[in-house]
Amino acid sequence: MINNPYSDEKELEAIRLIDQAETLADRGKGNEAINLYEKAASIYLDLGSYIKLDELFIRIAQIISRYKNNIQAVYRLKSIIRKTEELKLYEVSAKLLIQLGNIAFNMHDWETAGEAWESASDYLYQTDPEEYNSLSSIFLLKAGQSFERSRIKKDAGKRLILKAVMKINKFDELYEQEEKTATNLLLKKEFESSAKKFNDIATYFRKSLDDLDNMIDEEESKDTYLNTKARFIHFVAEYQTVSALCLRASQNRAYNERIKELGNESFELFQKSIYMLKSYLFPINSDFDHEIILRITFDIMLIAIIQGMLGIHHLNPNEYLLEDIDKNKQLVKELKNSPYYKITERIEKLGIREALDDLSKVHLGHFETIKNTLIEYFR
Repeated sequence: MINNPYSDEKELEAIRLIDQAETLADRGKGNEAINLYEKAASIYLDLGSYIKLDELFIRIAQIISRYKNNIQAVYRLKSIIRKTEELKLYEVSAKLLIQLGNIAFNMHDWETAGEAWESASDYLYQTDPEEYNSLSSIFLLKAGQSFERSRIKKDAGKRLILKAVMKINKFDELYEQEEKTATNLLLKKEFESSAKKFNDIATYFRKSLDDLDNMIDEEESKDTYLNTKARFIHFVAEYQTVSALCLRASQNRAYNERIKELGNESFELFQKSIYMLKSYLFPINSDFDHEIILRITFDIMLIAIIQGMLGIHHLNPNEYLLEDIDKNKQLVKELKNSPYYKITERIEKLGIREALDDLSKVHLGHFETIKNTLIEYFR
Protein backbone atom coordinates (compact mmCIF):
# COMPACT_ATOMS: atom_id res chain seq x y z
CA MET A 1 0.00 0.00 0.00
CA ILE A 2 1.35 3.46 -0.93
CA ASN A 3 2.13 5.70 2.03
CA ASN A 4 0.70 9.14 1.30
CA PRO A 5 -1.83 11.48 2.97
CA TYR A 6 -4.61 10.31 0.64
CA SER A 7 -4.11 6.61 1.46
CA ASP A 8 -3.80 7.34 5.19
CA GLU A 9 -7.07 9.27 5.11
CA LYS A 10 -8.88 6.54 3.16
CA GLU A 11 -7.61 3.84 5.51
CA LEU A 12 -8.89 5.81 8.51
CA GLU A 13 -12.26 6.07 6.80
CA ALA A 14 -12.28 2.29 6.24
CA ILE A 15 -11.42 1.67 9.90
CA ARG A 16 -14.29 3.93 11.00
CA LEU A 17 -16.69 2.06 8.72
CA ILE A 18 -15.55 -1.29 10.17
CA ASP A 19 -16.04 -0.02 13.74
CA GLN A 20 -19.56 1.14 12.87
CA ALA A 21 -20.26 -2.17 11.14
CA GLU A 22 -19.13 -4.12 14.21
CA THR A 23 -21.47 -2.08 16.43
CA LEU A 24 -24.40 -2.74 14.08
CA ALA A 25 -23.55 -6.45 13.91
CA ASP A 26 -23.53 -6.65 17.72
CA ARG A 27 -27.02 -5.10 17.73
CA GLY A 28 -28.24 -7.75 15.28
CA LYS A 29 -28.49 -5.36 12.35
CA GLY A 30 -26.79 -7.67 9.85
CA ASN A 31 -27.79 -6.02 6.58
CA GLU A 32 -26.71 -2.55 7.69
CA ALA A 33 -23.42 -3.98 9.02
CA ILE A 34 -22.71 -5.75 5.74
CA ASN A 35 -23.34 -2.59 3.74
CA LEU A 36 -20.69 -0.77 5.78
CA TYR A 37 -18.25 -3.69 5.53
CA GLU A 38 -18.68 -3.64 1.76
CA LYS A 39 -17.92 0.08 1.65
CA ALA A 40 -14.78 -0.54 3.69
CA ALA A 41 -13.86 -3.39 1.33
CA SER A 42 -14.20 -1.06 -1.67
CA ILE A 43 -11.75 1.36 -0.04
CA TYR A 44 -9.21 -1.39 0.62
CA LEU A 45 -9.67 -2.56 -2.96
CA ASP A 46 -8.80 0.95 -4.23
CA LEU A 47 -5.77 0.99 -1.94
CA GLY A 48 -4.65 -2.49 -3.06
CA SER A 49 -4.75 -3.98 0.44
CA TYR A 50 -5.89 -7.52 -0.41
CA ILE A 51 -5.07 -8.95 3.02
CA LYS A 52 -7.72 -6.70 4.55
CA LEU A 53 -10.16 -7.74 1.82
CA ASP A 54 -9.72 -11.37 2.87
CA GLU A 55 -10.52 -10.51 6.51
CA LEU A 56 -13.53 -8.37 5.57
CA PHE A 57 -15.15 -10.86 3.24
CA ILE A 58 -14.80 -13.65 5.80
CA ARG A 59 -16.35 -11.37 8.45
CA ILE A 60 -19.23 -10.63 6.09
CA ALA A 61 -19.73 -14.36 5.56
CA GLN A 62 -19.84 -14.93 9.33
CA ILE A 63 -22.63 -12.35 9.72
CA ILE A 64 -24.53 -13.73 6.74
CA SER A 65 -24.39 -17.23 8.24
CA ARG A 66 -26.40 -15.92 11.23
CA TYR A 67 -29.34 -14.91 9.04
CA LYS A 68 -32.56 -16.60 10.03
CA ASN A 69 -33.69 -16.30 6.42
CA ASN A 70 -31.48 -18.81 4.61
CA ILE A 71 -32.64 -17.74 1.16
CA GLN A 72 -31.56 -14.18 1.88
CA ALA A 73 -28.22 -15.51 3.20
CA VAL A 74 -27.62 -17.48 0.01
CA TYR A 75 -28.46 -14.42 -2.12
CA ARG A 76 -26.06 -12.14 -0.20
CA LEU A 77 -23.26 -14.72 -0.18
CA LYS A 78 -23.55 -15.32 -3.94
CA SER A 79 -23.30 -11.57 -4.48
CA ILE A 80 -20.12 -11.35 -2.36
CA ILE A 81 -18.63 -14.43 -4.04
CA ARG A 82 -19.10 -12.89 -7.49
CA LYS A 83 -17.04 -9.90 -6.35
CA THR A 84 -14.19 -12.05 -5.01
CA GLU A 85 -14.22 -14.13 -8.20
CA GLU A 86 -13.97 -11.00 -10.33
CA LEU A 87 -10.97 -9.94 -8.23
CA LYS A 88 -9.48 -13.45 -8.60
CA LEU A 89 -9.21 -13.80 -4.83
CA TYR A 90 -9.52 -17.56 -5.17
CA GLU A 91 -8.70 -18.50 -1.57
CA VAL A 92 -11.27 -16.01 -0.28
CA SER A 93 -13.81 -17.25 -2.83
CA ALA A 94 -13.20 -20.82 -1.63
CA LYS A 95 -13.84 -19.89 2.02
CA LEU A 96 -17.06 -18.10 1.10
CA LEU A 97 -18.20 -20.98 -1.13
CA ILE A 98 -17.69 -23.37 1.78
CA GLN A 99 -20.03 -21.18 3.87
CA LEU A 100 -22.53 -21.11 1.01
CA GLY A 101 -22.38 -24.91 0.72
CA ASN A 102 -23.01 -25.30 4.45
CA ILE A 103 -26.09 -23.04 4.36
CA ALA A 104 -27.50 -24.64 1.20
CA PHE A 105 -26.95 -28.15 2.56
CA ASN A 106 -28.89 -27.29 5.73
CA MET A 107 -31.69 -26.06 3.45
CA HIS A 108 -31.60 -29.44 1.61
CA ASP A 109 -30.68 -27.55 -1.55
CA TRP A 110 -28.36 -30.35 -2.68
CA GLU A 111 -27.52 -28.84 -6.07
CA THR A 112 -26.45 -25.43 -4.72
CA ALA A 113 -24.44 -27.07 -1.92
CA GLY A 114 -22.70 -29.43 -4.31
CA GLU A 115 -21.89 -26.69 -6.81
CA ALA A 116 -20.52 -24.44 -4.05
CA TRP A 117 -18.29 -27.15 -2.57
CA GLU A 118 -17.09 -28.28 -6.00
CA SER A 119 -16.11 -24.70 -6.87
CA ALA A 120 -14.45 -24.30 -3.46
CA SER A 121 -12.42 -27.43 -4.17
CA ASP A 122 -11.31 -26.06 -7.54
CA TYR A 123 -10.32 -22.67 -6.08
CA LEU A 124 -8.36 -24.24 -3.22
CA TYR A 125 -6.46 -26.39 -5.68
CA GLN A 126 -5.74 -23.37 -7.91
CA THR A 127 -4.44 -21.43 -4.90
CA ASP A 128 -1.87 -24.06 -3.89
CA PRO A 129 -2.10 -27.62 -5.30
CA GLU A 130 0.35 -29.02 -2.76
CA GLU A 131 -0.91 -27.33 0.40
CA TYR A 132 -4.61 -27.74 -0.40
CA ASN A 133 -4.66 -31.14 -2.16
CA SER A 134 -6.17 -32.92 0.87
CA LEU A 135 -8.69 -30.16 1.70
CA SER A 136 -9.62 -29.83 -1.96
CA SER A 137 -10.28 -33.60 -2.08
CA ILE A 138 -12.51 -33.43 1.01
CA PHE A 139 -14.72 -30.70 -0.44
CA LEU A 140 -14.90 -32.54 -3.75
CA LEU A 141 -16.12 -35.56 -1.79
CA LYS A 142 -18.69 -33.42 0.07
CA ALA A 143 -19.87 -32.03 -3.28
CA GLY A 144 -20.29 -35.53 -4.66
CA GLN A 145 -22.20 -36.72 -1.61
CA SER A 146 -24.51 -33.70 -1.84
CA PHE A 147 -25.13 -34.31 -5.56
CA GLU A 148 -25.89 -37.97 -4.79
CA ARG A 149 -28.94 -36.80 -2.83
CA SER A 150 -30.24 -34.95 -5.91
CA ARG A 151 -32.24 -36.81 -8.54
CA ILE A 152 -30.87 -34.63 -11.34
CA LYS A 153 -27.22 -34.62 -10.22
CA LYS A 154 -26.88 -38.19 -8.88
CA ASP A 155 -24.57 -39.40 -11.66
CA ALA A 156 -22.37 -36.31 -11.37
CA GLY A 157 -22.16 -37.01 -7.64
CA LYS A 158 -20.80 -40.51 -8.17
CA ARG A 159 -18.15 -39.22 -10.57
CA LEU A 160 -17.03 -36.57 -8.09
CA ILE A 161 -16.77 -39.07 -5.23
CA LEU A 162 -14.51 -41.27 -7.33
CA LYS A 163 -12.47 -38.27 -8.41
CA ALA A 164 -12.12 -37.11 -4.80
CA VAL A 165 -10.75 -40.44 -3.58
CA MET A 166 -8.35 -40.55 -6.54
CA LYS A 167 -7.38 -36.91 -6.06
CA ILE A 168 -6.19 -37.40 -2.50
CA ASN A 169 -3.73 -39.96 -3.91
CA LYS A 170 -2.80 -37.52 -6.71
CA PHE A 171 -3.96 -40.13 -9.21
CA ASP A 172 -6.88 -38.25 -10.80
CA GLU A 173 -4.76 -36.41 -13.39
CA LEU A 174 -2.35 -39.32 -13.91
CA TYR A 175 -5.05 -41.94 -14.50
CA GLU A 176 -6.14 -40.95 -18.02
CA GLN A 177 -2.55 -40.65 -19.22
CA GLU A 178 -1.62 -44.03 -17.74
CA GLU A 179 -4.60 -45.74 -19.36
CA LYS A 180 -3.81 -44.10 -22.70
CA THR A 181 -0.20 -45.33 -22.49
CA ALA A 182 -1.33 -48.87 -21.60
CA THR A 183 -3.84 -48.90 -24.47
CA ASN A 184 -1.28 -47.66 -27.01
CA LEU A 185 1.19 -50.34 -25.90
CA LEU A 186 -1.45 -53.02 -26.41
CA LEU A 187 -2.48 -51.68 -29.82
CA LYS A 188 1.19 -51.90 -30.81
CA LYS A 189 1.11 -55.52 -29.57
CA GLU A 190 3.67 -54.85 -26.85
CA PHE A 191 1.79 -57.27 -24.60
CA GLU A 192 4.20 -57.56 -21.67
CA SER A 193 4.62 -53.77 -21.38
CA SER A 194 0.88 -53.14 -21.63
CA ALA A 195 0.22 -55.84 -19.00
CA LYS A 196 2.61 -54.14 -16.60
CA LYS A 197 1.04 -50.72 -17.20
CA PHE A 198 -2.52 -52.01 -16.67
CA ASN A 199 -1.38 -53.68 -13.46
CA ASP A 200 0.23 -50.41 -12.33
CA ILE A 201 -3.16 -48.73 -12.76
CA ALA A 202 -4.75 -51.48 -10.64
CA THR A 203 -2.16 -50.73 -7.94
CA TYR A 204 -3.12 -47.04 -7.95
CA PHE A 205 -6.77 -47.96 -7.47
CA ARG A 206 -5.84 -50.35 -4.66
CA LYS A 207 -4.10 -47.47 -2.86
CA SER A 208 -7.22 -45.31 -3.31
CA LEU A 209 -9.32 -48.19 -1.95
CA ASP A 210 -7.11 -48.37 1.15
CA ASP A 211 -7.68 -44.65 1.81
CA LEU A 212 -11.46 -44.87 1.38
CA ASP A 213 -12.17 -45.70 5.04
CA ASN A 214 -10.45 -42.48 6.10
CA MET A 215 -12.59 -40.37 3.74
CA ILE A 216 -16.10 -41.79 3.96
CA ASP A 217 -17.88 -42.65 7.22
CA GLU A 218 -19.57 -46.01 6.62
CA GLU A 219 -22.18 -45.46 9.34
CA GLU A 220 -23.05 -41.93 8.21
CA SER A 221 -23.12 -42.63 4.46
CA LYS A 222 -23.69 -46.36 4.11
CA ASP A 223 -24.99 -46.34 0.52
CA THR A 224 -22.22 -44.04 -0.67
CA TYR A 225 -19.63 -46.17 1.11
CA LEU A 226 -20.94 -49.44 -0.33
CA ASN A 227 -21.21 -48.14 -3.88
CA THR A 228 -17.85 -46.36 -3.86
CA LYS A 229 -15.95 -49.25 -2.27
CA ALA A 230 -17.50 -51.72 -4.70
CA ARG A 231 -16.51 -49.39 -7.56
CA PHE A 232 -12.85 -49.29 -6.51
CA ILE A 233 -12.74 -53.06 -5.94
CA HIS A 234 -14.22 -53.39 -9.44
CA PHE A 235 -11.48 -51.16 -10.90
CA VAL A 236 -8.68 -53.12 -9.20
CA ALA A 237 -10.10 -56.44 -10.44
CA GLU A 238 -10.89 -55.11 -13.90
CA TYR A 239 -7.40 -53.74 -14.61
CA GLN A 240 -5.77 -56.88 -13.18
CA THR A 241 -7.97 -58.97 -15.47
CA VAL A 242 -6.95 -56.95 -18.52
CA SER A 243 -3.32 -57.30 -17.43
CA ALA A 244 -3.78 -61.08 -17.34
CA LEU A 245 -5.49 -61.04 -20.75
CA CYS A 246 -2.55 -59.07 -22.22
CA LEU A 247 -0.14 -61.71 -20.91
CA ARG A 248 -2.41 -64.44 -22.30
CA ALA A 249 -2.38 -62.72 -25.71
CA SER A 250 1.44 -62.74 -25.69
CA GLN A 251 1.25 -66.57 -25.94
CA ASN A 252 4.35 -66.75 -23.76
CA ARG A 253 4.02 -69.77 -21.45
CA ALA A 254 6.52 -68.22 -19.05
CA TYR A 255 3.65 -65.99 -17.86
CA ASN A 256 1.26 -68.84 -17.02
CA GLU A 257 1.76 -68.60 -13.25
CA ARG A 258 1.38 -64.81 -13.29
CA ILE A 259 -1.82 -65.14 -15.35
CA LYS A 260 -3.22 -67.58 -12.79
CA GLU A 261 -2.23 -65.30 -9.91
CA LEU A 262 -3.87 -62.22 -11.46
CA GLY A 263 -6.92 -64.20 -12.59
CA ASN A 264 -7.60 -65.85 -9.23
CA GLU A 265 -7.14 -62.61 -7.30
CA SER A 266 -9.47 -60.75 -9.68
CA PHE A 267 -12.00 -63.59 -9.40
CA GLU A 268 -12.17 -63.11 -5.63
CA LEU A 269 -12.34 -59.31 -5.91
CA PHE A 270 -15.21 -59.47 -8.41
CA GLN A 271 -17.13 -61.72 -6.02
CA LYS A 272 -16.60 -59.19 -3.23
CA SER A 273 -17.71 -56.27 -5.41
CA ILE A 274 -20.81 -58.15 -6.59
CA TYR A 275 -21.76 -59.08 -3.01
CA MET A 276 -21.52 -55.41 -1.94
CA LEU A 277 -23.55 -54.17 -4.89
CA LYS A 278 -26.25 -56.76 -4.24
CA SER A 279 -26.48 -55.42 -0.67
CA TYR A 280 -26.84 -51.93 -2.12
CA LEU A 281 -29.42 -52.87 -4.78
CA PHE A 282 -31.62 -55.35 -2.91
CA PRO A 283 -33.58 -52.83 -0.78
CA ILE A 284 -34.49 -50.82 -3.91
CA ASN A 285 -37.81 -51.74 -5.53
CA SER A 286 -37.78 -49.52 -8.63
CA ASP A 287 -35.82 -46.82 -10.45
CA PHE A 288 -32.63 -48.85 -10.40
CA ASP A 289 -29.42 -47.08 -11.31
CA HIS A 290 -28.75 -48.40 -14.82
CA GLU A 291 -25.00 -47.82 -14.49
CA ILE A 292 -24.84 -50.08 -11.42
CA ILE A 293 -26.94 -52.78 -13.14
CA LEU A 294 -24.47 -52.75 -16.03
CA ARG A 295 -21.46 -52.76 -13.72
CA ILE A 296 -22.56 -55.73 -11.60
CA THR A 297 -23.43 -57.80 -14.68
CA PHE A 298 -20.17 -56.71 -16.35
CA ASP A 299 -18.33 -58.11 -13.32
CA ILE A 300 -20.23 -61.38 -13.67
CA MET A 301 -19.25 -61.57 -17.34
CA LEU A 302 -15.59 -61.03 -16.42
CA ILE A 303 -15.80 -63.86 -13.87
CA ALA A 304 -17.01 -66.12 -16.70
CA ILE A 305 -14.11 -64.95 -18.92
CA ILE A 306 -11.56 -65.49 -16.13
CA GLN A 307 -12.86 -69.04 -15.52
CA GLY A 308 -12.60 -69.75 -19.25
CA MET A 309 -9.09 -68.28 -19.46
CA LEU A 310 -7.85 -70.29 -16.46
CA GLY A 311 -9.76 -73.46 -17.37
CA ILE A 312 -11.61 -73.54 -14.04
CA HIS A 313 -15.27 -73.52 -13.02
CA HIS A 314 -15.67 -72.59 -9.36
CA LEU A 315 -19.19 -71.20 -9.74
CA ASN A 316 -21.99 -70.44 -12.17
CA PRO A 317 -21.69 -66.62 -12.50
CA ASN A 318 -25.34 -65.81 -13.13
CA GLU A 319 -26.54 -68.15 -10.39
CA TYR A 320 -24.16 -66.41 -8.01
CA LEU A 321 -25.51 -63.04 -9.16
CA LEU A 322 -29.15 -63.95 -8.47
CA GLU A 323 -28.44 -65.82 -5.24
CA ASP A 324 -30.32 -64.39 -2.22
CA ILE A 325 -32.08 -61.65 -4.23
CA ASP A 326 -34.82 -63.71 -5.95
CA LYS A 327 -37.51 -62.06 -3.78
CA ASN A 328 -36.86 -58.74 -5.52
CA LYS A 329 -38.53 -59.69 -8.81
CA GLN A 330 -38.01 -56.31 -10.45
CA LEU A 331 -34.29 -56.33 -9.66
CA VAL A 332 -33.92 -59.84 -11.08
CA LYS A 333 -35.73 -58.72 -14.25
CA GLU A 334 -33.39 -55.71 -14.63
CA LEU A 335 -30.29 -57.86 -14.20
CA LYS A 336 -31.48 -60.46 -16.72
CA ASN A 337 -32.11 -57.72 -19.30
CA SER A 338 -28.46 -56.62 -19.21
CA PRO A 339 -26.49 -57.52 -22.35
CA TYR A 340 -23.62 -58.72 -20.14
CA TYR A 341 -25.92 -61.17 -18.35
CA LYS A 342 -26.91 -62.66 -21.71
CA ILE A 343 -23.29 -62.96 -22.88
CA THR A 344 -22.43 -64.68 -19.59
CA GLU A 345 -25.21 -67.18 -20.25
CA ARG A 346 -23.73 -67.90 -23.67
CA ILE A 347 -20.22 -68.33 -22.25
CA GLU A 348 -21.55 -70.78 -19.65
CA LYS A 349 -23.42 -72.84 -22.25
CA LEU A 350 -20.97 -72.78 -25.18
CA GLY A 351 -17.61 -71.45 -23.95
CA ILE A 352 -15.69 -68.24 -24.60
CA ARG A 353 -14.90 -68.88 -28.25
CA GLU A 354 -18.59 -69.20 -29.12
CA ALA A 355 -19.30 -65.91 -27.33
CA LEU A 356 -16.57 -63.84 -29.03
CA ASP A 357 -18.88 -62.50 -31.74
CA ASP A 358 -21.32 -61.28 -29.09
CA LEU A 359 -18.45 -59.73 -27.13
CA SER A 360 -17.25 -57.88 -30.22
CA LYS A 361 -20.70 -56.30 -30.65
CA VAL A 362 -21.35 -55.20 -27.05
CA HIS A 363 -19.89 -51.95 -25.67
CA LEU A 364 -17.14 -52.51 -23.10
CA GLY A 365 -16.90 -49.01 -21.68
CA HIS A 366 -13.39 -47.57 -21.49
CA PHE A 367 -12.00 -50.87 -22.88
CA GLU A 368 -13.93 -50.48 -26.12
CA THR A 369 -10.79 -49.43 -28.04
CA ILE A 370 -8.80 -52.54 -27.05
CA LYS A 371 -11.41 -55.28 -27.05
CA ASN A 372 -10.94 -56.29 -30.68
CA THR A 373 -7.15 -56.46 -30.23
CA LEU A 374 -7.62 -58.90 -27.35
CA ILE A 375 -10.50 -60.85 -28.92
CA GLU A 376 -8.52 -61.81 -32.04
CA TYR A 377 -6.01 -63.67 -29.86
CA PHE A 378 -8.74 -65.91 -28.41
CA ARG A 379 -10.34 -67.01 -31.66
